[in-house]
Amino acid sequence: MSLVTMRSPFGFLAIATSIMAITFAGWMALLNNFAIEAAQFTGANMGMLQSLREIPGLLAFTAVFVLLVLKEQTFALISLCLLSIGVAVTGLFPSIYGLYATTVLMSIGFHYFETINQSLSLQWFNKDEAPQQLGRLMSIKSLASLLTYAAIWLSVTFFATDYQWLYLSIGGVGLLLTIYLIVAYPTFTMSSTQHKKIILRKKYSLYYILLFFSGARRQIFMVFAGFLMVEKFGFDVAQITALYMVNHLINIFVAPKIGQMISKIGEQKTLTIEYSGLVLVFIGYAVVDSAMFAAALYLIDHLFFAMAIALKTYFQKIADPEDIAATASVSFTINHIAAVVIPAAFGMVWLYDQALVFYFGAGLAACSLLLSQFVTPHLDKLSLRSSS
Repeated sequence: MSLVTMRSPFGFLAIATSIMAITFAGWMALLNNFAIEAAQFTGANMGMLQSLREIPGLLAFTAVFVLLVLKEQTFALISLCLLSIGVAVTGLFPSIYGLYATTVLMSIGFHYFETINQSLSLQWFNKDEAPQQLGRLMSIKSLASLLTYAAIWLSVTFFATDYQWLYLSIGGVGLLLTIYLIVAYPTFTMSSTQHKKIILRKKYSLYYILLFFSGARRQIFMVFAGFLMVEKFGFDVAQITALYMVNHLINIFVAPKIGQMISKIGEQKTLTIEYSGLVLVFIGYAVVDSAMFAAALYLIDHLFFAMAIALKTYFQKIADPEDIAATASVSFTINHIAAVVIPAAFGMVWLYDQALVFYFGAGLAACSLLLSQFVTPHLDKLSLRSSS
Protein backbone atom coordinates (compact mmCIF):
# COMPACT_ATOMS: atom_id res chain seq x y z
CA MET A 1 0.00 0.00 0.00
CA SER A 2 1.61 3.27 -1.15
CA LEU A 3 1.95 6.38 1.01
CA VAL A 4 -0.68 8.13 -1.11
CA THR A 5 -3.07 5.25 -0.59
CA MET A 6 -2.25 5.11 3.12
CA ARG A 7 -3.21 8.76 3.63
CA SER A 8 -6.45 8.30 1.72
CA PRO A 9 -9.92 7.42 3.07
CA PHE A 10 -9.17 3.80 2.16
CA GLY A 11 -5.98 3.92 4.24
CA PHE A 12 -7.93 5.30 7.19
CA LEU A 13 -10.55 2.57 6.92
CA ALA A 14 -7.88 -0.12 6.45
CA ILE A 15 -6.17 0.80 9.74
CA ALA A 16 -9.48 1.35 11.54
CA THR A 17 -10.74 -2.04 10.36
CA SER A 18 -7.49 -3.64 11.53
CA ILE A 19 -7.93 -2.09 14.99
CA MET A 20 -11.44 -3.50 15.23
CA ALA A 21 -10.28 -6.94 14.05
CA ILE A 22 -7.28 -7.11 16.42
CA THR A 23 -9.21 -6.07 19.53
CA PHE A 24 -12.37 -8.06 18.90
CA ALA A 25 -10.61 -11.22 17.70
CA GLY A 26 -8.36 -11.09 20.76
CA TRP A 27 -11.31 -10.57 23.08
CA MET A 28 -13.24 -13.46 21.52
CA ALA A 29 -10.29 -15.85 21.47
CA LEU A 30 -9.70 -15.45 25.22
CA LEU A 31 -13.30 -15.04 26.37
CA ASN A 32 -14.42 -18.59 27.17
CA ASN A 33 -11.26 -19.61 29.01
CA PHE A 34 -11.02 -16.31 30.91
CA ALA A 35 -14.70 -16.44 31.88
CA ILE A 36 -14.43 -19.97 33.27
CA GLU A 37 -10.93 -19.95 34.76
CA ALA A 38 -10.73 -16.40 36.13
CA ALA A 39 -14.33 -15.20 36.55
CA GLN A 40 -15.90 -18.58 37.47
CA PHE A 41 -18.67 -18.26 34.90
CA THR A 42 -21.52 -20.74 34.58
CA GLY A 43 -23.55 -21.32 31.42
CA ALA A 44 -26.19 -18.94 32.75
CA ASN A 45 -23.58 -16.22 33.28
CA MET A 46 -22.31 -16.68 29.70
CA GLY A 47 -25.83 -16.42 28.32
CA MET A 48 -26.35 -13.16 30.23
CA LEU A 49 -23.01 -11.81 28.99
CA GLN A 50 -23.90 -12.54 25.35
CA SER A 51 -27.27 -10.82 25.76
CA LEU A 52 -25.58 -7.78 27.32
CA ARG A 53 -23.04 -7.77 24.48
CA GLU A 54 -25.79 -7.53 21.86
CA ILE A 55 -27.76 -4.70 23.50
CA PRO A 56 -25.49 -1.93 22.09
CA GLY A 57 -26.07 -3.44 18.63
CA LEU A 58 -29.83 -3.23 19.17
CA LEU A 59 -29.40 0.42 20.21
CA ALA A 60 -27.18 1.31 17.24
CA PHE A 61 -29.91 3.61 15.89
CA THR A 62 -28.88 6.13 18.60
CA ALA A 63 -25.71 6.80 16.58
CA VAL A 64 -27.68 9.25 14.46
CA PHE A 65 -28.24 11.44 17.52
CA VAL A 66 -24.53 11.46 18.38
CA LEU A 67 -23.92 12.76 14.86
CA LEU A 68 -25.78 15.92 15.86
CA VAL A 69 -22.65 16.95 17.77
CA LEU A 70 -19.83 14.87 16.24
CA LYS A 71 -18.53 14.30 12.74
CA GLU A 72 -18.68 10.68 11.60
CA GLN A 73 -14.91 10.30 11.38
CA THR A 74 -14.50 11.69 14.90
CA PHE A 75 -17.24 9.38 16.18
CA ALA A 76 -15.46 6.40 14.60
CA LEU A 77 -12.22 7.30 16.40
CA ILE A 78 -13.97 7.68 19.77
CA SER A 79 -15.67 4.32 19.22
CA LEU A 80 -12.31 2.65 18.54
CA CYS A 81 -10.94 4.17 21.75
CA LEU A 82 -13.86 2.73 23.75
CA LEU A 83 -13.41 -0.66 22.09
CA SER A 84 -9.65 -0.72 22.77
CA ILE A 85 -9.97 0.46 26.38
CA GLY A 86 -12.76 -2.05 27.04
CA VAL A 87 -10.55 -4.89 25.84
CA ALA A 88 -7.41 -3.59 27.60
CA VAL A 89 -9.04 -3.49 31.06
CA THR A 90 -10.91 -6.81 30.76
CA GLY A 91 -8.15 -8.80 32.48
CA LEU A 92 -8.11 -6.35 35.41
CA PHE A 93 -11.64 -7.32 36.48
CA PRO A 94 -11.74 -11.14 36.79
CA SER A 95 -15.24 -11.38 38.24
CA ILE A 96 -18.76 -11.92 36.95
CA TYR A 97 -19.84 -8.28 37.19
CA GLY A 98 -16.42 -7.03 36.16
CA LEU A 99 -16.61 -9.03 32.93
CA TYR A 100 -20.19 -7.84 32.36
CA ALA A 101 -19.07 -4.21 32.71
CA THR A 102 -15.99 -4.46 30.47
CA THR A 103 -18.01 -6.38 27.87
CA VAL A 104 -20.62 -3.63 27.68
CA LEU A 105 -17.89 -0.97 27.33
CA MET A 106 -16.15 -2.96 24.60
CA SER A 107 -19.45 -3.66 22.84
CA ILE A 108 -20.52 -0.01 22.78
CA GLY A 109 -17.31 0.88 20.97
CA PHE A 110 -17.53 -2.13 18.66
CA HIS A 111 -21.13 -1.63 17.55
CA TYR A 112 -20.90 2.13 17.12
CA PHE A 113 -17.73 1.71 15.07
CA GLU A 114 -19.29 -0.96 12.86
CA THR A 115 -22.26 1.35 12.24
CA ILE A 116 -20.11 4.35 11.33
CA ASN A 117 -17.64 2.20 9.39
CA GLN A 118 -20.40 1.05 7.03
CA SER A 119 -21.62 4.62 6.59
CA LEU A 120 -18.15 6.01 5.84
CA SER A 121 -17.36 3.19 3.41
CA LEU A 122 -20.49 3.75 1.36
CA GLN A 123 -19.92 7.52 1.29
CA TRP A 124 -16.18 7.50 0.53
CA PHE A 125 -16.27 4.80 -2.19
CA ASN A 126 -18.17 5.39 -5.40
CA LYS A 127 -20.61 2.76 -6.65
CA ASP A 128 -18.21 1.32 -9.22
CA GLU A 129 -15.33 0.76 -6.81
CA ALA A 130 -17.27 -0.07 -3.63
CA PRO A 131 -17.54 -3.88 -4.06
CA GLN A 132 -13.81 -4.31 -4.70
CA GLN A 133 -12.78 -1.87 -1.96
CA LEU A 134 -15.07 -3.56 0.57
CA GLY A 135 -13.60 -6.90 -0.47
CA ARG A 136 -10.08 -5.56 0.13
CA LEU A 137 -11.11 -4.28 3.56
CA MET A 138 -12.55 -7.69 4.43
CA SER A 139 -9.25 -9.26 3.39
CA ILE A 140 -7.33 -6.84 5.62
CA LYS A 141 -9.71 -7.59 8.50
CA SER A 142 -9.09 -11.33 8.11
CA LEU A 143 -5.32 -10.85 7.99
CA ALA A 144 -5.39 -8.76 11.20
CA SER A 145 -7.54 -11.38 12.95
CA LEU A 146 -5.28 -14.20 11.77
CA LEU A 147 -2.15 -12.44 13.08
CA THR A 148 -3.91 -11.81 16.40
CA TYR A 149 -4.81 -15.49 16.83
CA ALA A 150 -1.24 -16.46 15.99
CA ALA A 151 0.21 -13.96 18.50
CA ILE A 152 -2.08 -15.25 21.25
CA TRP A 153 -1.16 -18.85 20.49
CA LEU A 154 2.57 -18.05 20.64
CA SER A 155 2.17 -16.02 23.85
CA VAL A 156 0.26 -18.75 25.63
CA THR A 157 2.26 -21.71 24.29
CA PHE A 158 5.81 -20.43 24.70
CA PHE A 159 5.60 -17.61 27.26
CA ALA A 160 2.63 -18.65 29.43
CA THR A 161 1.38 -15.05 29.34
CA ASP A 162 -1.49 -14.45 31.77
CA TYR A 163 -4.85 -13.00 30.84
CA GLN A 164 -4.15 -9.57 32.33
CA TRP A 165 -1.14 -8.95 30.10
CA LEU A 166 -2.77 -10.49 27.03
CA TYR A 167 -5.80 -8.21 27.28
CA LEU A 168 -3.62 -5.17 28.09
CA SER A 169 -1.39 -5.87 25.11
CA ILE A 170 -4.24 -6.39 22.65
CA GLY A 171 -6.19 -3.34 23.82
CA GLY A 172 -3.00 -1.30 24.02
CA VAL A 173 -2.11 -2.04 20.40
CA GLY A 174 -5.61 -0.97 19.38
CA LEU A 175 -5.35 2.27 21.39
CA LEU A 176 -1.92 3.15 19.99
CA LEU A 177 -3.11 2.61 16.41
CA THR A 178 -6.19 4.74 17.12
CA ILE A 179 -3.97 7.56 18.42
CA TYR A 180 -1.94 7.23 15.20
CA LEU A 181 -5.13 7.70 13.16
CA ILE A 182 -6.02 10.80 15.19
CA VAL A 183 -2.57 12.35 14.72
CA ALA A 184 -1.67 11.29 11.17
CA TYR A 185 -4.94 11.56 9.24
CA PRO A 186 -6.85 14.68 8.22
CA THR A 187 -10.63 14.96 8.46
CA PHE A 188 -11.84 13.90 5.03
CA THR A 189 -14.62 15.78 3.34
CA MET A 190 -17.98 14.10 2.79
CA SER A 191 -19.71 14.16 -0.58
CA SER A 192 -23.08 15.08 0.94
CA THR A 193 -24.50 16.37 4.21
CA GLN A 194 -26.07 13.54 6.17
CA HIS A 195 -29.50 13.61 7.79
CA LYS A 196 -29.31 13.78 11.59
CA LYS A 197 -32.55 11.96 12.33
CA ILE A 198 -33.96 8.44 12.22
CA ILE A 199 -35.05 7.60 8.69
CA LEU A 200 -37.32 4.76 7.60
CA ARG A 201 -38.26 4.86 3.93
CA LYS A 202 -40.64 2.60 2.05
CA LYS A 203 -38.21 2.21 -0.83
CA TYR A 204 -35.67 0.63 1.55
CA SER A 205 -38.17 -1.99 2.77
CA LEU A 206 -36.59 -4.90 0.90
CA TYR A 207 -33.17 -3.95 2.28
CA TYR A 208 -34.57 -3.86 5.83
CA ILE A 209 -36.17 -7.30 5.49
CA LEU A 210 -33.06 -8.87 3.97
CA LEU A 211 -31.03 -7.40 6.85
CA PHE A 212 -33.36 -8.93 9.43
CA PHE A 213 -33.07 -12.41 7.91
CA SER A 214 -29.30 -11.97 7.58
CA GLY A 215 -29.04 -11.17 11.29
CA ALA A 216 -31.15 -14.20 12.21
CA ARG A 217 -29.04 -16.57 10.09
CA ARG A 218 -25.80 -15.12 11.45
CA GLN A 219 -26.90 -15.83 15.01
CA ILE A 220 -27.62 -19.47 14.18
CA PHE A 221 -24.16 -19.75 12.64
CA MET A 222 -22.34 -17.96 15.47
CA VAL A 223 -24.16 -19.60 18.37
CA PHE A 224 -25.01 -23.11 17.18
CA ALA A 225 -22.58 -24.09 14.40
CA GLY A 226 -19.55 -23.88 16.66
CA PHE A 227 -21.49 -25.47 19.52
CA LEU A 228 -22.32 -28.40 17.22
CA MET A 229 -18.61 -28.92 16.57
CA VAL A 230 -17.87 -29.17 20.28
CA GLU A 231 -20.93 -31.03 21.56
CA LYS A 232 -21.50 -33.53 18.73
CA PHE A 233 -17.98 -34.03 17.35
CA GLY A 234 -15.81 -33.24 20.38
CA PHE A 235 -13.68 -30.48 18.87
CA ASP A 236 -11.22 -29.08 21.41
CA VAL A 237 -10.00 -25.48 21.75
CA ALA A 238 -7.06 -26.04 19.40
CA GLN A 239 -9.31 -27.48 16.68
CA ILE A 240 -11.88 -24.68 16.97
CA THR A 241 -9.09 -22.09 16.87
CA ALA A 242 -7.67 -23.82 13.80
CA LEU A 243 -11.07 -23.46 12.10
CA TYR A 244 -11.09 -19.74 12.90
CA MET A 245 -7.60 -19.35 11.45
CA VAL A 246 -8.40 -21.28 8.27
CA ASN A 247 -11.56 -19.17 7.83
CA HIS A 248 -9.56 -15.96 7.98
CA LEU A 249 -6.76 -17.35 5.82
CA ILE A 250 -9.29 -18.17 3.10
CA ASN A 251 -10.91 -14.74 3.40
CA ILE A 252 -7.59 -12.96 2.90
CA PHE A 253 -7.47 -14.28 -0.68
CA VAL A 254 -11.15 -14.83 -1.49
CA ALA A 255 -12.80 -11.64 -0.20
CA PRO A 256 -11.24 -9.37 -2.87
CA LYS A 257 -12.33 -11.88 -5.54
CA ILE A 258 -15.88 -11.77 -4.18
CA GLY A 259 -15.81 -7.98 -4.49
CA GLN A 260 -14.73 -8.32 -8.12
CA MET A 261 -17.48 -10.89 -8.71
CA ILE A 262 -20.15 -8.51 -7.38
CA SER A 263 -18.91 -5.78 -9.73
CA LYS A 264 -19.11 -8.21 -12.65
CA ILE A 265 -22.40 -10.10 -12.09
CA GLY A 266 -24.30 -7.67 -9.85
CA GLU A 267 -25.96 -7.83 -6.45
CA GLN A 268 -28.99 -9.95 -7.37
CA LYS A 269 -27.01 -12.87 -8.79
CA THR A 270 -24.48 -12.70 -5.93
CA LEU A 271 -27.21 -12.78 -3.29
CA THR A 272 -28.92 -15.64 -5.13
CA ILE A 273 -25.68 -17.65 -5.02
CA GLU A 274 -25.16 -16.82 -1.32
CA TYR A 275 -28.66 -17.73 -0.16
CA SER A 276 -28.89 -20.87 -2.31
CA GLY A 277 -25.61 -22.05 -0.86
CA LEU A 278 -26.70 -21.29 2.70
CA VAL A 279 -29.88 -23.35 2.30
CA LEU A 280 -27.70 -26.35 1.44
CA VAL A 281 -25.18 -25.61 4.20
CA PHE A 282 -27.84 -25.44 6.93
CA ILE A 283 -29.44 -28.67 5.71
CA GLY A 284 -25.94 -30.16 5.80
CA TYR A 285 -25.55 -29.12 9.45
CA ALA A 286 -28.86 -30.84 10.23
CA VAL A 287 -27.86 -34.23 8.80
CA VAL A 288 -24.05 -34.31 9.13
CA ASP A 289 -22.48 -37.28 10.91
CA SER A 290 -18.84 -36.73 9.96
CA ALA A 291 -16.52 -34.38 11.86
CA MET A 292 -14.55 -33.59 8.71
CA PHE A 293 -17.71 -32.85 6.74
CA ALA A 294 -18.95 -30.64 9.59
CA ALA A 295 -15.67 -28.69 9.51
CA ALA A 296 -15.99 -28.29 5.73
CA LEU A 297 -19.53 -26.97 6.16
CA TYR A 298 -18.25 -24.48 8.74
CA LEU A 299 -15.64 -23.14 6.32
CA ILE A 300 -18.11 -22.95 3.42
CA ASP A 301 -20.66 -21.23 5.68
CA HIS A 302 -18.15 -18.53 6.60
CA LEU A 303 -17.22 -18.09 2.96
CA PHE A 304 -20.83 -17.43 1.95
CA PHE A 305 -21.13 -14.76 4.61
CA ALA A 306 -18.35 -12.85 2.84
CA MET A 307 -20.85 -12.34 0.02
CA ALA A 308 -22.84 -10.08 2.36
CA ILE A 309 -20.85 -7.26 0.74
CA ALA A 310 -23.53 -7.40 -1.98
CA LEU A 311 -26.21 -6.34 0.48
CA LYS A 312 -24.20 -3.24 1.41
CA THR A 313 -23.57 -2.25 -2.20
CA TYR A 314 -27.23 -2.89 -3.05
CA PHE A 315 -28.19 -0.33 -0.40
CA GLN A 316 -25.57 2.09 -1.69
CA LYS A 317 -27.17 1.95 -5.14
CA ILE A 318 -30.74 2.55 -3.98
CA ALA A 319 -29.99 5.11 -1.25
CA ASP A 320 -30.16 8.85 -1.43
CA PRO A 321 -26.61 9.99 -0.51
CA GLU A 322 -27.79 12.03 2.47
CA ASP A 323 -29.62 8.99 3.94
CA ILE A 324 -26.60 6.72 4.31
CA ALA A 325 -25.49 7.57 7.88
CA ALA A 326 -29.00 7.56 9.35
CA THR A 327 -30.00 4.37 7.56
CA ALA A 328 -26.75 2.62 8.57
CA SER A 329 -27.60 3.18 12.23
CA VAL A 330 -31.18 1.96 11.80
CA SER A 331 -30.11 -1.03 9.71
CA PHE A 332 -27.61 -2.15 12.34
CA THR A 333 -30.43 -2.18 14.89
CA ILE A 334 -32.64 -4.20 12.52
CA ASN A 335 -29.81 -6.67 11.99
CA HIS A 336 -29.55 -7.16 15.77
CA ILE A 337 -33.23 -7.68 16.58
CA ALA A 338 -32.81 -11.41 16.04
CA ALA A 339 -29.61 -11.41 18.12
CA VAL A 340 -31.66 -10.80 21.25
CA VAL A 341 -34.27 -13.46 20.47
CA ILE A 342 -32.58 -16.28 18.54
CA PRO A 343 -29.99 -17.57 21.08
CA ALA A 344 -32.50 -18.09 23.90
CA ALA A 345 -35.44 -19.25 21.77
CA PHE A 346 -33.48 -21.62 19.56
CA GLY A 347 -31.52 -22.81 22.58
CA MET A 348 -34.77 -24.34 23.84
CA VAL A 349 -35.34 -25.93 20.43
CA TRP A 350 -31.78 -27.30 20.58
CA LEU A 351 -32.65 -29.24 23.73
CA TYR A 352 -35.52 -30.89 21.85
CA ASP A 353 -33.88 -31.50 18.45
CA GLN A 354 -30.54 -30.10 17.26
CA ALA A 355 -31.32 -30.72 13.61
CA LEU A 356 -34.49 -28.61 13.86
CA VAL A 357 -32.42 -25.51 14.65
CA PHE A 358 -30.55 -25.87 11.37
CA TYR A 359 -33.72 -26.65 9.41
CA PHE A 360 -35.03 -23.33 10.73
CA GLY A 361 -31.81 -21.76 9.46
CA ALA A 362 -32.41 -23.32 6.04
CA GLY A 363 -35.92 -21.87 6.09
CA LEU A 364 -34.58 -18.39 6.87
CA ALA A 365 -32.07 -18.70 4.02
CA ALA A 366 -34.88 -19.84 1.68
CA CYS A 367 -36.90 -16.75 2.63
CA SER A 368 -33.88 -14.58 1.81
CA LEU A 369 -33.45 -16.40 -1.50
CA LEU A 370 -37.05 -15.64 -2.43
CA LEU A 371 -36.77 -12.00 -1.39
CA SER A 372 -33.49 -11.54 -3.27
CA GLN A 373 -35.30 -12.13 -6.54
CA PHE A 374 -36.93 -8.73 -6.04
CA VAL A 375 -33.55 -6.99 -6.05
CA THR A 376 -33.45 -5.04 -9.28
CA PRO A 377 -30.66 -6.46 -11.48
CA HIS A 378 -29.98 -3.13 -13.18
CA LEU A 379 -30.80 -0.41 -10.71
CA ASP A 380 -32.20 2.85 -12.08
CA LYS A 381 -31.33 5.42 -9.43
CA LEU A 382 -33.59 8.11 -10.84
CA SER A 383 -36.71 5.96 -10.92
CA LEU A 384 -36.05 4.74 -7.39
CA ARG A 385 -35.55 8.29 -6.15
CA SER A 386 -38.76 9.47 -7.76
CA SER A 387 -40.76 6.66 -6.14
CA SER A 388 -39.66 7.56 -2.58
